[in-house]
Amino acid sequence: MAWYHSYFKGLPQRAWKLHQNEEYTDFEVDFLRDVLEIKEGNRILDVLSGYGRHAIPLAEAGCELTCIDISTEYCEELQAAVNSKQLDIDVICADVLGYNFPEKSFNAAYCFGNSFSFFPRRETQQLITAVANTLKKGGYYAIQTENLAESILPNFQTRNWMPVKEGIIYLAENDYRPEEGYIEAEQTFISGAESVTHMVRQHIYTLSEISYMFETAGLQVTGTFGNLEADPFVLGDEQLYLIARKL
Repeated sequence: MAWYHSYFKGLPQRAWKLHQNEEYTDFEVDFLRDVLEIKEGNRILDVLSGYGRHAIPLAEAGCELTCIDISTEYCEELQAAVNSKQLDIDVICADVLGYNFPEKSFNAAYCFGNSFSFFPRRETQQLITAVANTLKKGGYYAIQTENLAESILPNFQTRNWMPVKEGIIYLAENDYRPEEGYIEAEQTFISGAESVTHMVRQHIYTLSEISYMFETAGLQVTGTFGNLEADPFVLGDEQLYLIARKL
């Protein structure tokens, strides 16, 4: 069983949510509205949606969302928000790799939250192709990742740590495996007397490799940006926003 099946619960799940910046999320939602050419009434697929930090404001703006995530805790939290706010969001708690989406159903799709690197090459291609098949012709697919080779490798750190919020400390020991193309990380979260450790595997691709996988799936890459101001991605940028269009 892959690491992400059991990672997003308890202390790691709480730490990840606390680490998110609400103002930056608002900027990302505005960015999505722009690059996905979202209109009121559009059907949108949120891949690995978490607790719905992007989906909820899009639904509040009049879009119809389908959200899929493997974390029971996040799905329950999102469903509670859907029920209380009466939002048009279909919450699916499942492994995205094993889920069959209806073809040509969505006007747009996105995968944000640094989740794109969870899968090895074959499964990543499988996911991109599945999303491409569920898009209507001309629909856009946007991804965000901090685990691009051009972002990670120039300043690779074998150890790092940071305070989160509410007294939580995050520590990581990273081992890059070039033959396999992934980072194996021992991640530890500490909160008072509580400590949780997980082994995490993040698959590292170059921008060229990702672009090729999108093109193989019938998606034309229309933009690769290093920030929400849409500056072109360059070597060393901390993250990538990639936009592609269904041919």
